Amino acid sequence: MTEVTLRVAMSCGGCSGAVERIIKKMEGVEDYSVSLETQKVVVKGNVDPQKVLEAIAKSGKKTELWQ
Repeated sequence: MTEVTLRVAMSCGGCSGAVERIIKKMEGVEDYSVSLETQKVVVKGNVDPQKVLEAIAKSGKKTELWQ
């Protein structure tokens, strides 16, 4: 199982909801968490970190791997 942790610029509940909808549509995702307060998104499952990053970035939110 792969765990991908991202920093995503989310400013409201609508932003975090959009990110959640993208994650739910992805294949291989077993679990995820989206924190508006910390701007942190964690996706767990049989996923490619680069594909998770690209899919969430398509929402228009500034997205980067959590350092």
